[in-house]
Amino acid sequence: MTGVRLSFAWARLRAVLPDPADLAAMTRTPRRDLTAGLTVAIVALPLALGFGISSGMGAESALATTVVAGALAAFFGGSRVQVSGTSGAMTVILIPIMSVHGAAGVLTVGVLAGLLLIILALARAGRCIALVPAPVVAGFTVGVACVIGLQQLPSALGVPASGHDKVAVVAWHALLDFLARPHWWAMSVTLAVAAVLLVGASLRPRVPFSLLAVVVAAVVAEAAELPLARIGALPAGLPAPSLGFLDPAALPSLVGPAVAVAALAALESLLSASVTDGMTRGPRHDPDRELFGQGVANLVAPLFGGMPGTGAMVRTAVNVRAGARSRLAALSHAAILAAIVYAGAGLVSKIPLAALAGVLVATAIRMVEVDTVRALFRSTRSDAFVLVLTAVATLLLDTVLAIVVGLVVAGALALRTLARNARLDAEPLRHEEHLQHTEDEHALLAEHIVTYRLAGPLFFAAAHRFLLELSAVTGVSVVVLRLSRVTSIDASGALVLGDAIERLERRGILVYVSGIPDGHHQPLEAVGVIARLSEAGQVFATTTEAIAAARDRLRTTGILPRLAG
Repeated sequence: MTGVRLSFAWARLRAVLPDPADLAAMTRTPRRDLTAGLTVAIVALPLALGFGISSGMGAESALATTVVAGALAAFFGGSRVQVSGTSGAMTVILIPIMSVHGAAGVLTVGVLAGLLLIILALARAGRCIALVPAPVVAGFTVGVACVIGLQQLPSALGVPASGHDKVAVVAWHALLDFLARPHWWAMSVTLAVAAVLLVGASLRPRVPFSLLAVVVAAVVAEAAELPLARIGALPAGLPAPSLGFLDPAALPSLVGPAVAVAALAALESLLSASVTDGMTRGPRHDPDRELFGQGVANLVAPLFGGMPGTGAMVRTAVNVRAGARSRLAALSHAAILAAIVYAGAGLVSKIPLAALAGVLVATAIRMVEVDTVRALFRSTRSDAFVLVLTAVATLLLDTVLAIVVGLVVAGALALRTLARNARLDAEPLRHEEHLQHTEDEHALLAEHIVTYRLAGPLFFAAAHRFLLELSAVTGVSVVVLRLSRVTSIDASGALVLGDAIERLERRGILVYVSGIPDGHHQPLEAVGVIARLSEAGQVFATTTEAIAAARDRLRTTGILPRLAG
């Protein structure tokens, strides 16, 4: 038995380890992949710095994540072109953790989240991403974009952040501080950088305007000695790996945040990989391997001081548009950023925070896919409601709770729609050729026999409505239930159906059942009523047979006259 378990465990582990074919693909188009990696590194640098500062962990932590997690996720992940690192959504969820537990807590949460992601990968949980509805994803994206934009207000207005874990409160305090002591240099730089990025991206999407704008802002600010806050001193290289931040006593209080971080990392990485599949040709991503790669990345990055990371849609899209074909692009992006950390720390330290705020404001605006949001609003009221609710919950609550709220509400609305599709219709008693009864006999049969067709799903959300309708049947001797168009039956539906049959029988009404679809017998038999009807000869394959049996039964009991001759 132990040998079987070890064999199974090794098979699951081997399924999520790097595929030799993917690694061999890195040698096919190296020049193209290296060029794409350079492009992504140029775009990723200001984003990483901005997200690191916004989270409270600092620019050095974000760079460590981008280098270490970016390389490990590229090597072990399930997508050929996914680029991982810091992200806006992850920044949103790290702010309250940083506020309560400090930097050591954030690093510990990263390790725990990495372990959880590896467990999810081995449990084959990656395919669950398909269950997330489009309105929830769109609402989450809109909410995160709003949060990222509000996070930048202190830097954009040139005032210190209040340190509160609610972004709306931080933005409000920043606005009040600015109105009390207005100064315009920071706002001017932020708006200028954001405008350059938005206009430049629409005109020349391949040009790295984010880095160009940040460099120009830094040069101008330094030359003119503008009163702007800078990133500050950075270490010339990554720190040595260490587990010194781990505090066993604090682990119980960090399990909840770790679950939230792991859930967000899984969701954002898999959504990004799914979107990327539609932008590229070739093999689709492996969701379980992607979870494993993100797990390894988040497990190791904190050892070098890195904050939790995830697959990033913005950088991945740049990677694809730059022509990436293999993992070499994402690996080279991490290597180039590592070189910048070692060789350019002094230059990076002079970048104004207001310039990074402009980059992130532009990024937040570009995150929202207006066409998708517009289409969902035009689709159904339910889709629009779920989108708005998820966006508002993301802004006011937290990212993972917002996704849970969106999923629950979307599921409830979907169940309501399914319940409305389920029908119970009384049908006229038809002439059946082989029954050969006259018009008078048919009219007499119709006075005593009624047929009901059940269609759609017979499940808990619709079952009680059926119970009320069936229980209200009066003035007949036989009810024939036609089940051939029932698409599904759950335990609640079977119990309610059995209850309705028993209520009809207590009032002296015979119940015949016809056309039970294949695969639906088990829940009906579990109730016991169908088995009892079957023993009594009241279950038939077709409605014609059920009506004939009901007619014969009524004639036997004298309710209908016997046929002459």
